Amino acid sequence: MLAIFLKTLPFFALIGLGWAAGRLRFFPEAATEWLTRFVFYFALSAMLFRFAANLSLAEIFDPVFALAYLSGCTVVYLLALTVALLRRVSVPEASIEAQCAVIGNTGFLGVPMLTVLLGPEAAGPVLMVLAIDLIVFSSLFTLIITAAREGHVSPRIVKVLGGGLLKNPMIVSMVAGLLWSATRLPLPAPADEFLSLLGAAATPGALFAIGASLASKTAERVSVALWLSFAKLVLHPAAVAVAALYLFEVDRFAAGVMIAAASLPVAGNVYILARHYGVAPHRVSASILFSTAISIITVSAVIAWITGA
Repeated sequence: MLAIFLKTLPFFALIGLGWAAGRLRFFPEAATEWLTRFVFYFALSAMLFRFAANLSLAEIFDPVFALAYLSGCTVVYLLALTVALLRRVSVPEASIEAQCAVIGNTGFLGVPMLTVLLGPEAAGPVLMVLAIDLIVFSSLFTLIITAAREGHVSPRIVKVLGGGLLKNPMIVSMVAGLLWSATRLPLPAPADEFLSLLGAAATPGALFAIGASLASKTAERVSVALWLSFAKLVLHPAAVAVAALYLFEVDRFAAGVMIAAASLPVAGNVYILARHYGVAPHRVSASILFSTAISIITVSAVIAWITGA
C-alpha cells in the first residue's frame, strides 16, 4: 500500500501544485481554461491517437468487458438516481448526481496515470472505459434532461448527440487511431516522435489543469457532495469489481484496470454538462473537489489491492 501510495503521490502532487497556483491567482481562471483546451484538443488527443494506433479494435473492444463495466455502472447510477429522487429533487438534478456517481476522470487522470502505474498494456481497457463514459453516459444525461424539459425525445436529439460525439476530440482521436491501426502500417518515425512529444505534455498539463480548476470550486451542499464522493470512490469500483470478477469473469488484468478506472474521482466534464444545462453546478463542483481530495488515499488503496502490493 505504501509503495503504491508513493507512486501515485507525484500525480496528485501535480494536481496540488495546480490548485495552489490557482488559489494564489498566479494561474488565473482564463489561463486554466486555455491550458485545458491545449490538453483536451492537442496533448491528450495525441496520446490517445498514439495508443489507439498501436492497438487493434479487438484489444480495445471486448463485449464481455463492456457488459461488466456497464452492469456495475448501472447499479450505482440507479442507486444514486433513486437516492436523489427520494430527496425530492428534480429529474435533471437527480440525473446529474447519478453522473457524478459513475463518471470518473478517466481522460485527464486515468489515461496518463494508469498507463504508467499498470503498464502500457492498460491502455486498451482504459480507452474502453473512456469510450463508454463518453458515448453512453454523457448521451444518457442529454436524453434525460431533454425529455424532462421538453416532455418528449424528438428526432432532433439524435443529431445533437451525434454532433457532440463528432466534436469530441477524445472520441475523434481514438477512432482515427483505430482506423490507422486497421491499415496495419507502422506510424512513420517523425509522426510517432511528434505524437510522443506532444502526448508527453498531456500528463503534467492535465494534472496541473485539474488542480487549477479545483481552485475555483466551491464546497456547497457538503452532505450531498460527500455522499456522491462515497458513491464514486467506494460503491462504483465495488460494483464494477463484483460484475467483472464474479458475474462476467473478465480477464484478470483487464478487470483490474477497469476497477482502477472506476475508482477515479468525479470527472470535470460532469461539471461542464451541469454548467451548460444549468443543473446544480455548485453541487457537482463540490463533489469533484471532495472526491479528488479523498481519492489520494482511495485510488492508492484500490491499485494496491488489484496489484497485490
